[in-house]
Amino acid sequence: MTTPSPKYCPEDRPELSRRSFLKTGLGGAMFLSTVSMTAGLTGCATAPAGRVSAVDSRMDASYQFEFLSRDDIALFEALLPAMFAGALPEEPNQRQHAIAGTIERIDQGIVMFGPANQKELRKLFDLLNFAPTRITLARVWSDWPSVSTESAEAFLNRWRDSRIGLLNNGYIALTKISNVAFYGHDAHWHLSGYPGPPTWAVDALPQFHNA
Repeated sequence: MTTPSPKYCPEDRPELSRRSFLKTGLGGAMFLSTVSMTAGLTGCATAPAGRVSAVDSRMDASYQFEFLSRDDIALFEALLPAMFAGALPEEPNQRQHAIAGTIERIDQGIVMFGPANQKELRKLFDLLNFAPTRITLARVWSDWPSVSTESAEAFLNRWRDSRIGLLNNGYIALTKISNVAFYGHDAHWHLSGYPGPPTWAVDALPQFHNA
């Protein structure tokens, strides 16, 4: 049974503070640091992906990733269809474009978070991309490009319902940054019931006008 996609509301916008993402405590932070260090020593690719070919991914070929690695992109390509199953377009090309655009906006958002949040998110992504911890803590046996939507949904539900704070807060971090990137985009405002900014704001504020 598909879990209903959470709706984005302005009052649910996450505060851009370290505690909004991973309230792991000292033990959790030390564990994530160890995972991240181990992943780096074993060659887990955490360098920003830069430009990605648009042929298969439907990414904007001109967009340059500043935070997400290629492994991170594959992670979100697996998770977003499970998070937004009822909200994504059914037509395959439109669906791929919507997923790719959301991942680009996730990258843009993380770049604005500052070093403290970026450090915590890097640890989380390394945990999920590093095979031993992905299998042990996420119970995902395949690498992310091979994970089905059903398996991705099962993983998210396990972390959401976990009594382990590290995992529960990892779920919160993943879903918060994804929901803001998806429902915060003007093409998706109608899915959350948001009518868009008032006309006076569009006319007055420069961010609503093309340069």
